[in-house]
Amino acid sequence: MGTLKRELDIGGATLLGLGSILGTGVFVGLGLGAAIAGSLILPALFIAAALATCNGLSSARLAAAYPRSGGTYEYGIVCINPAAGFTAGWMFLLAKSASAATAALGLASYVSNLLGMDDRHFIIPIALIAVILLTLLVLGGLRRSNRVNLVIVSVTIITLVYFMVSGLPTALRNGTGNWLPLTTPGSESPGLQLRALLEASAILFVAYTGYGRIATMGEEVKNPARVIPRAILLTLFISLFLYVGVTVVGVGMVGTDGLARATSESAALLEVIARGFNWPGAHLPMVIGAVAAMTGVTLNLLLGVSRVVLAMGRRGDLPAACSSIHGTTSTPVTAVLVTSAMILVLLLAGDVRLTWTFSAFCVLIYYAITHLSVLRLPDAPRVMKLVAVAGLMGCVLLAFMVPPVFWATGLCLLAPGFILRAVFRRMNRTTTT
Repeated sequence: MGTLKRELDIGGATLLGLGSILGTGVFVGLGLGAAIAGSLILPALFIAAALATCNGLSSARLAAAYPRSGGTYEYGIVCINPAAGFTAGWMFLLAKSASAATAALGLASYVSNLLGMDDRHFIIPIALIAVILLTLLVLGGLRRSNRVNLVIVSVTIITLVYFMVSGLPTALRNGTGNWLPLTTPGSESPGLQLRALLEASAILFVAYTGYGRIATMGEEVKNPARVIPRAILLTLFISLFLYVGVTVVGVGMVGTDGLARATSESAALLEVIARGFNWPGAHLPMVIGAVAAMTGVTLNLLLGVSRVVLAMGRRGDLPAACSSIHGTTSTPVTAVLVTSAMILVLLLAGDVRLTWTFSAFCVLIYYAITHLSVLRLPDAPRVMKLVAVAGLMGCVLLAFMVPPVFWATGLCLLAPGFILRAVFRRMNRTTTT
């Protein structure tokens, strides 16, 4: 079966989290949130961040207690029962495969814009090629992947700082007109505003969830009890700073309606806005940064999801072959290939809104089980249990704020998941006997 090597220190773990967060969320997700929340985009962003912090604290506590691959899949089994653990694992596979598909589609949109390909039929083939190339990289081992991730995260942060610094003068010249809607009520009724706020918070929550990759790869982190909590909180702090900065500058330039329109016209949100910087080639750094960022997200999701597939293979909830680890590269080759195949299938949806919203429901259910697991820890401090209760209530509430078709689909997919689990467990017992 084999074990994974502990190669990630606090810098590497933080970069892993940032590489998973700073991508689709900021380059695509902000526009999707603005289209729903309108003038309430900033409050929605902070609600999502607050819930993500609760989830991060719960994940950190569990990862320190159980530093092994699998994340909440493992915590649910150990702390609650095998069915809860499998539900978390299955939801994670669905959610993060959809997130990876969203990232690859966003990447393809920016590349097609850069190459002047107006025909939307090019997007899916470009995304398929990107996922296949990244799969080959991940198969080369974590150390090589982490070096690439360092470059990707550095380029992404530089690009976002460029956007904020370059866009601020234009935002200031526009006066307070675009920013005023962020602090004044909209024309809708309070009930509709609240519904829009919560739905946008659920959508934007997905933008923060990359820190979970740190926990799912706990078996590869050095000194996990110390490193994982610090890396998660550092990742969340840096991400919130950049998200708020980009949102404030973006709204100052084009307004919340402009954010929504830019998203409806193209998944290449920030590249469209950057064309308003009013100098030749001003948008090109955003294209480069977006391509780098969403490449990083797809790369890190391949790493994180494959580790959950590995853990599920070890426990017999997926074929036992998923638990095999290549001796030279210390890579779960079969798990990586299974993960890649799931992403490639979801890519065929071809719509970032569909894949992103579906991911939101599934990942909120996953973190609800995270909080339930903390509540079952016998040695968890009282304040930690209060955080878990708040996080559990927030996850359940926001999960059912997405349009009914998405949460109904997510719930319906649990049944085939448990059927496959029963089949795989019987197959694995037959193989071992």
